Amino acid sequence: MAWIKTIPFSEATGKLKTLYGRVTGPNGNVDNIMMAHSLRPHSMEGHMAIYKNVLHHSGNSIPKWFLETLGVWVSRLNDCDYCVDHHFSGLKRLLRDDARANALRSAIEERNIADAPLDAGQKLALDYARQLTRDPGGMTQGIVIELREQGYSDGEILEINQVTAYFNYANRTVLGLGCSTKGDVLGLSPNNSENPEDWGHS
Repeated sequence: MAWIKTIPFSEATGKLKTLYGRVTGPNGNVDNIMMAHSLRPHSMEGHMAIYKNVLHHSGNSIPKWFLETLGVWVSRLNDCDYCVDHHFSGLKRLLRDDARANALRSAIEERNIADAPLDAGQKLALDYARQLTRDPGGMTQGIVIELREQGYSDGEILEINQVTAYFNYANRTVLGLGCSTKGDVLGLSPNNSENPEDWGHS
């Protein structure tokens, strides 16, 4: 499940056991990306706090399905199959339109956003995410101005930025530690967006 030692739920004690209890899905399932933190529970706590607040918080105004689309896009740019598989499952569930979800996946896999069933502003947001992922030092203010012109508020631009930055972090956590999806339940997420402290996956 990872290239380093991980502590299974059944053997967890103390703070780790408490954190596992907060991030579990059905039947006590803990995603391998979280289990990879088991030797340093404080880093799991930090990871979940960022993840929950960036992607699953009621203070966001961009639809969650599109934030998940950004995550799948960034993860594919980084060749992180783990995050693509997990978050595409979540995207598909949220979108409730299998044909559109599959068309999005096809465009993402081909790295051809022009063919994605998205509006111009959403495609520009994906361009921003690509720039920040592939060449962060080459980012200029111009694309932020373009995002504003497409109707995004500065707060929404921050949401796009933070989701992009989070997935680059998550991808590197997974790829750097060799996490696999073995034993994971795909597509679960902390869906209680009204409570930042509720990390339970469903």
